[in-house]
Amino acid sequence: MTDQNPDLRGGAEPLIFEKSSPGMGAVSLPAADVPAVDEKAVIPGDLLATTPPPLPELGELELVRHYTRLSHRLFSVDTHFYPLGSCTMKYNPRINEWACALPGFTRLHPLTPDRLAQGALQLLYELRCDLAEIAGLDEVSLQPCAGAHGEMTGLMTIVAYHRSRGQDRKNVLIPDSAHGTNPASCTMAGRQVVPVKSNARGRIDLNDLRGKVDSETAALMVTNPSTLGLFEDEIVKIAEILHEAGALLYLDGANMNAIMGLSRPGDFGVDVMHYNTHKTFSTPHGGGGPGAGPIAVRRQLAPFLPAPQVVRRSDGTFALDYNRPQSIGRVRTFVGQIGVLVRAYAYIRALGNSGIKRAAETAVLSANYLAVKLREKYELPHALPCMHEFVLSASRQKEKGVSAMDVAKRLIDYDIHPPTTYFPMIVPEALMIEPTETESLRDLDRFVAVMLKIAEEAETNPDALHDAPTRGFTRRADAVAGDRKPNLRWECK
Repeated sequence: MTDQNPDLRGGAEPLIFEKSSPGMGAVSLPAADVPAVDEKAVIPGDLLATTPPPLPELGELELVRHYTRLSHRLFSVDTHFYPLGSCTMKYNPRINEWACALPGFTRLHPLTPDRLAQGALQLLYELRCDLAEIAGLDEVSLQPCAGAHGEMTGLMTIVAYHRSRGQDRKNVLIPDSAHGTNPASCTMAGRQVVPVKSNARGRIDLNDLRGKVDSETAALMVTNPSTLGLFEDEIVKIAEILHEAGALLYLDGANMNAIMGLSRPGDFGVDVMHYNTHKTFSTPHGGGGPGAGPIAVRRQLAPFLPAPQVVRRSDGTFALDYNRPQSIGRVRTFVGQIGVLVRAYAYIRALGNSGIKRAAETAVLSANYLAVKLREKYELPHALPCMHEFVLSASRQKEKGVSAMDVAKRLIDYDIHPPTTYFPMIVPEALMIEPTETESLRDLDRFVAVMLKIAEEAETNPDALHDAPTRGFTRRADAVAGDRKPNLRWECK
């Protein structure tokens, strides 16, 4: 359909999407060089389209301009401060992008024989050794392709371990402050979720834990530091309670960016853990993937890890080892997301031991700096110090009729991405904030100034927050209508 309502504002945003013009095109494709087939002989005739699909016809320049305009609407860590608690949206160093784009990786066919893929295999082997060292555990599988996938793989490994000992323990304990993926992964692994309460300090309630650990307990899934941004300071005791019952301690390593180089999970009793490489090692995040969620385990669980495993032979060469009879099998095609893994390797090698430790220290310092600056105007439900992130409550603002969502939407007017809202659910009007180690002091101070300004507006002009955002490309959506009556189809008119 041609544009019947031309935009007369020059370079401004077009008024309507439909700018198709008959005969326009952005590509020139060569003639097909494959033999023609009788489509009706292969596909039933009633399933064949009788007319071409009504795709828009645009020239290359107009197509580029359209998508470039759309890109300018996006919030990203490359364009805005993005303090998204729990999800860790931190800067992805461009050296990592250069490394993963090297031809030896991008042009390597996944079925290349081991002898012709020695460089890639060596990198993967060294990466898994680095990850084992950072975790304080014995062996690592690189196959899982996301954090939640790593959770499921870790739980499958735990189930296989118990079954090898003649046990089929059904229950997995999960704290009430856990990530939502934990119970989902537990269910996917065929286990039953048993919730564990938090105490007044925001940590695991040991009395509740003791009352729920029994011979049917396979493991406890703990996030440490927790989703509240707090370190479980009784983690060694927690591990002892589980181990005395023959159960294992699983660490959701989503928040390893707060303790890497400072504290090793294996040293405080963890038996299995996964990494979120996008959080800990700066690999890309969002958009549905690809990702990576390697798991690390103690020696007694290593035989059950996915196969093949990248190994180093006695002659110094590298290979994929398929001879693992107790393995749970593949959880991913080939060796995993090699492009993401190369990025993680580049990040670890660029920082080194001291740099990894400093990154964690800076993340923790940044979070505590913000929390101290904001606690006078917003409720801070748990005492400082926090770790890499902290949770504020907008309960004071709620008394004035301003919700956490209002605060979050108002941040958009100041070109700041909202933090995570209403999570963890055990904190009313939660605002979960994570500055990461990659933000400058100037940006942190600006965020403080904006948050204090919003707190003042909640007192003096709450309507400004109810209507936010007012300066973006779109106004606030009707979330209820969007959930109940979503319109997910574009119709050619």
